[in-house]
This record gives sequence, structure tokens and C-alpha cells, in this order.
Amino acid sequence: MHRKRWYVTAFLATFLVATSFGSPVSAHPGHPAAGQGDDDFFGGHQHGGIGGHLPPVQENVDLLSKLKLTNAADDVSDVSALQAPNGKWYAYVGDWGAKCASGGVNVVDISDPTSPEKVRFINSSGSGYITEGVQALHIDTTAYTGDILVLSNEWCRTMPSAKQMPGGITIWDINDPTAPKLLVEAFGDFDLYGNRANESHSVIAWDAGDGDAYAAAIDNEEILDVDIFEITDPRNPELIAETDLPGVNVNAYGSEKTSHDYDVLQFPDGSWHLMVSDWDAGWIDVDVTDAENPAIVGDHDYDPCDALIPTACPPEGNAHQGEWNGDGSLFLGTDEDSSPFRLPITIQDGPLAGEVFAAGEFGWTKQVASFPDGKVNGPMVFGGYGCPGSTVPNPSVLGPLGADEEAIIVFERGPVNDPNNPGEACFFSDKVRSGEDAGYDVVIVANHHTGAQGGALPDAFLCGGQGSPVLGTAAGLCVGHRFMHEVFGRTPDYTLPYPVGDPGDLEPNAGDLGPRMEAASEFDGWGCVRLLDGASLDEIDEYCLPEELSLDFVSGFGDLTVHEVEVPRGDPNEGAPTADDDSGLAYFSWYSGGFRVAEFDDTGIHEVGAFIDQGGNDFWGVALAEDPNGDRIVLASDRDFGLYIFRYTG
Repeated sequence: MHRKRWYVTAFLATFLVATSFGSPVSAHPGHPAAGQGDDDFFGGHQHGGIGGHLPPVQENVDLLSKLKLTNAADDVSDVSALQAPNGKWYAYVGDWGAKCASGGVNVVDISDPTSPEKVRFINSSGSGYITEGVQALHIDTTAYTGDILVLSNEWCRTMPSAKQMPGGITIWDINDPTAPKLLVEAFGDFDLYGNRANESHSVIAWDAGDGDAYAAAIDNEEILDVDIFEITDPRNPELIAETDLPGVNVNAYGSEKTSHDYDVLQFPDGSWHLMVSDWDAGWIDVDVTDAENPAIVGDHDYDPCDALIPTACPPEGNAHQGEWNGDGSLFLGTDEDSSPFRLPITIQDGPLAGEVFAAGEFGWTKQVASFPDGKVNGPMVFGGYGCPGSTVPNPSVLGPLGADEEAIIVFERGPVNDPNNPGEACFFSDKVRSGEDAGYDVVIVANHHTGAQGGALPDAFLCGGQGSPVLGTAAGLCVGHRFMHEVFGRTPDYTLPYPVGDPGDLEPNAGDLGPRMEAASEFDGWGCVRLLDGASLDEIDEYCLPEELSLDFVSGFGDLTVHEVEVPRGDPNEGAPTADDDSGLAYFSWYSGGFRVAEFDDTGIHEVGAFIDQGGNDFWGVALAEDPNGDRIVLASDRDFGLYIFRYTG
């Protein structure tokens, strides 16, 4: 069950010399690579031509139909589906508000999968939008019987009323999908703000089968970032537990521990398990049979080096999402790594000269590898939070630059839980744009106190996604919170909440100058799929697209990382039993890599189907449904277009 390291190392050395199109790469010796293409994330697609995406491909996959739901890039998010009491199937496709203040859910009648029809749009409140948390399911509890749509809420700009900035979870009655009824809106953890719930990026719900139902949601704004709700009465949910999953091993590059998505499954022994995708901590198996007292029963650890990128030590990590098979004996996890490089920062002068700080690169900014000398270097200045409307120091404060130097500004992630800066947090992309507009060549975003887990992970960093336009003129790097303190001559502090008044000037001030630094790209590939033993959570195999491992595809082909996986396992919410239930099939949304199908068992994983449309794709979510004959169909949400409906024919 362990990979033979000599095989993958030798293969990679050969592969980087001559890349060809063919089948995906597996780390398991039983699945040698031949080569074939995939994938994208934050960029323009469906635009024609070859630039910006991979060539079209169609293998063992029929495209039944597609329905345009947006005219804006990066606008569509996740997808779910459910058969309504009227016998028709409906898809629920999230809109995450690329246009801001227009987020919500598209309701699409897919009862004829060759001719889908949009029948309703469910608006989010104010500036709210919907991302990973879109789930339609049936529950039968002591307080409610029927179909519900469970959503997680984030928002894109500060509004006059807290009600216009929804956080937490929202639940709709969808017994009539054309006329949904609101059951509860923006309910969650109110600890920080009182009048509004903390934002939530994803949620999953389940009927526990004993008259009770529950949901688990990400808490974007607190260290206790796994919130568990009882939703037995979905009109009156209750927060019953919150945890940061203490004591698990965080051993991937970046050291960022943050829950990101979930799977839930009842095991053959009757116990209920919640698998938490905990980013650089890997996947954490949590027993939620007693949902008020969740207990960690398994902890996945990344190997010391990546099997397919042997120079990536440790692996990039970024455990994003995943699903068990039907009996919990196997688990497929997706790593979302939107940049093919890591960018360790070396300090060039001053008291810290020679010290190296681990850092990464945003996948949607100008690549450091594209600079004339393949690196960035120069003096830096601190700029505060860098949110829209804030004052940003002029690059002239850095003094004269050398011929090969860049002007560098450092912003802090947030603000979150900082009473000295009561304004709301802004996107990473807002900060990058602030630096670009001011004329900087490099923008570094340092983690905040929450991201540093209150000091438990001082060097943890997160190169998050793009939520607003950037100019593309500056490189974007992310780094831990300790860096922000030490390079500007401060003693590191991680107090939560931030100390009122910043006693002793713990945080640097906007305009403070730092030393010179240098950062050069180190190739570490894109995000791939890991097959784990369901009991031990040991890694059995790794599955990548060959382009993800090639320097020839580091730019110009979209975001070559996997995003989500769906495993058929007899879930009644996904239709009647079908031929692929527990058959060892998995369906993937792979951003610009398109739609992928793979077979897996306890020996490994290999691709058996693929689709990329003419003009490319940018697939975010994947969901299962059935056609009028009761046969399996698969839905995928394209961020720049809308809904695709497939049938696997292999």
C-alpha cells in the first residue's frame, strides 16, 4: 500500500523533459503515466481560442446539455441536486456574487437533462453570496419532514445593516422548488459581533435517522472553526458545539490549519463520522454520533515529500474536500493548490539577514517566475490592512531602487477581531489591488492572529482565492504573521482579540520600513487527488494530471488544480440505486482541467473519463442526479458559464 519512491522520482525526471498529452499520472506503480490534459481556476474561460485553457477532450463522457447562468467570469459556485415531491429533479447552482450584491442560488429544472430550464433565483440578503455550501436534502425529524436547501453565507462589502451582511447558514423549504420558503436566515455563531453571525464558507447537513438532524459549518472568523448545529427543527437551529480540532498534526507546506469542507457518513457499525478537510493538517475523522461532543478518531498526515514532485518537501497540502466510499473503507481527498510554485523569502540585510521564511504565491497574480530575472527582490514597507479606502504609503518612501529591484509592500490579512481596526475584512485581491494602484511591484499579505491560531502556528499562511479584480501588474505572496512582526522590528504577538490601543506598539505601523528581501520560485506542482485508507488515513495513491507536473503548463492554461469529488454510494438524496453505486467510480470538477472520471480501489486510482469543452472550462462543483429512466447523470458547475449535465459511458 506504500508507493515505491524510486519509480515516481525516475518518472518525474523523464516527464519534465518531454511532456505529452494522454492519461493522468498516478503515484502508484500499477498505473504508469502516458499524459493528457486538464484544468483552471481564476481567469477568463469559454472565450474561444487556445490561450488560457487546455485543448478540448472527450473520453467516455457524453455532454447531455449545458445551460448558461451568468455573463460574468468567476460568478458561479457550487451545485447540488434533489428529486422534488412532484417527481422532477432540480439542480441548485450557487452564485457567489462576482458582480457583488447579486449572489444567491439558481434553481434549475433538470427533469429533462437534455433541456434544463431555470425556474427560479433565490436571492441572498444584501451583499451576501453563496460558495461551497449548497446542499439539497430530505430530512425526516421529530419537528420537520420534507426537503430543505442548506446554504452557507459570505458577503462582498460592508453594508449599513448587519442583516445585509449574512453569515452562518440559511435554510429553505424546497418542497416546491419553484416557490421556496425561508425557514431561517443567517443563523450561526454570534460570539464576535452579536448582531450578525460569523461568515461561513461551507456547510454540510445530515439526517441522523433518530428523529434528529445536524449541520456542520466552517466558521471563517474564529479559531474554533468547526461549528455544529442541531437542525431538527430547521426553523430554529441551535449551535451545539464548536471546536478547532486540537492536537492534530499540521505538517504540510504553509502550516495553515483551517477547516474548509466536510463529508459525513454513517459507518456500518451505526456511528456517524464527519471528515474535516483541514488544509495543511490534512483530513481529520471526527466521530459525531454524539454531535454535541465531537471526538477526533483519525488524523491524516502528509508524507515527508510529495510522491510525484519529490522536491516538494513537505508537500503543499491544502486539503480542500473529499468523500468516503459507501462503507468508509476508502477516502478520496482533493488538494486545492492554485499556484505551481512556493516562494520562500530570504532576508538580505539587517538583523535578520540570511533568515528564510516559508511563503507562497497567489494563483491569480503576476507570477514571480515571469519577472526578467525569475525572482523578486528589494526593500519593503508596511502598509496596514490595505483595504479599499485606506491610505497606502507611496513607493517613494523606499528610496532609490537598484536596477533589478522591485518595490515591495506588506499588508496584513483581515482585519478580523481587531478592535483597533473595527472595519470589516477585505479580500486578498482588494489588498493586491491597493498595492498595484499605489505602484508597487510586489504585494505580500501576512497572516493575522486568527490564522496564526493565536500563536500556535506563527508561520502559517494562506494564499486565498480572488474575490475582486486585480490589474495583474504585481506579484502576490503570502506569509506567516511572525514575518510581519520581525521584519519590521517588533516582538511577535498573537493575542486574540488584538490588544486594545496596541500597547507598546506591538504591531508595525503603516509606513514602517523593513529590510531588503529576495524570493525565487520553486516548482511544486498543482493540487491533485489523494486516495486514503479509510481506517488508518494512510495514503495509498496520488492522482495528478500530467500538466500539473510540467513546467510547460505553469501559466497560460488556467488553474490546474482539482477542486471537488463526488463518489456514488447509494445516498437516497442522489437518486434510486444505480449501477455506479459503490462501484469504485469518482467524478471530479477540476477547474480548467474540466470534468474527470476515475476508478479507484484499495490498490490505486486511474482516470477512465474526461471532458473539456471547446473554449475551455472552469468547473467548481459536481453533483449526482438521475434521468427519467432512473439512470445516473452528473452535474458540474462552470464558474464562467453555468450548469453542465453529463453521462459517463465507460
